[in-house]
Amino acid sequence: MKSLFSTIKGRFITLFLAVILAAGFSAVWIWFSFQNWLVSPLNVPQAGFHYDLDSGKSLSHLSNDLANQKVLTHSRWFNWYARFYQKEKILPGEYLLEEGITPLSLLDKLNKGDIVLHQITLLEGWNFKQVIAALNQEPNVKHVLADKPDAERLQLLNLPINHPEGWFFPDTYRFSRGTTDVEILTQAYAAMRKTLSELWASKDENLPYSSDYQALIVASIVEKETGSASERNQIAGVFVRRLQQGMKLQTDPTVIYGMGDAYNGKIGREHLMTPTPYNTYVINGLPPTPIAIPSRASLYAALHPDASKALYFVAKGDGTSVFSDTLMEHQRAVVRYQLQRNADYRSSPK
Repeated sequence: MKSLFSTIKGRFITLFLAVILAAGFSAVWIWFSFQNWLVSPLNVPQAGFHYDLDSGKSLSHLSNDLANQKVLTHSRWFNWYARFYQKEKILPGEYLLEEGITPLSLLDKLNKGDIVLHQITLLEGWNFKQVIAALNQEPNVKHVLADKPDAERLQLLNLPINHPEGWFFPDTYRFSRGTTDVEILTQAYAAMRKTLSELWASKDENLPYSSDYQALIVASIVEKETGSASERNQIAGVFVRRLQQGMKLQTDPTVIYGMGDAYNGKIGREHLMTPTPYNTYVINGLPPTPIAIPSRASLYAALHPDASKALYFVAKGDGTSVFSDTLMEHQRAVVRYQLQRNADYRSSPK
């Protein structure tokens, strides 16, 4: 009897140890499988996989969604790992899952809010109509300002300006999908306001501007008149001296701006004689607003014009201009470079 009991006891112990050993091996196998899964690539195509995580959606929603789309395996492991390491807080937005991304790197991306950023470039020399058109063509922007008159756009922008022209700094702006055109323009306005204020603080003395807004107007004209970047300060100098001497600016880009949609690529004598608030062949002083968005370089030129005596300039046809101190010199330059144009004439350098 004792021998039978010992035998049963021995077999029980052996079975118990076998179970313990099997459980240990299983635990080790699961642990190594889990560690391998953490750093194994998800099922993402070579071109990547875009995923939109809506605001308010949880990590469990995302992991289940990716599992249903056959991108992520073991969604429970993903949730357990995030919960254990207190990484359940994820940020909404558009995510790009690149080829080779792992569960570990995916969770890090979600925790950081490493979302896709799109970009739009506003070019120097654009007018407000062109700025709005560029925003309207960007599919990742939420269009609030489209198909609205400028007066309503100003109300929606809620900026301390009375006219939108010239106020949006030319630069490349990065944004997440769904950002509104109002948000982008607010950022562009802040950049222009900051740049203009900084340059205004170090301007030359005795300039004919009563405010930095007048400098913005002159800079916009310089931007449109400049064919060669090296001539910005010279062109600004001509306009500054004309303002100081009470001369009309007589600059074609302001006439073109005042014509609006009526401009078809050419201006004639009748256009130069037609009064508009922007026709500087008719009005004295500056037009009421800028005519385009100026670059930082044009702003700098308007506030640091050259100190020569030139009062006139005319395009030579190779992208540069010839500057003259007197009307007689200017008239000779006009005859040479404007009235005798050749087939290679151009307004900007090659």
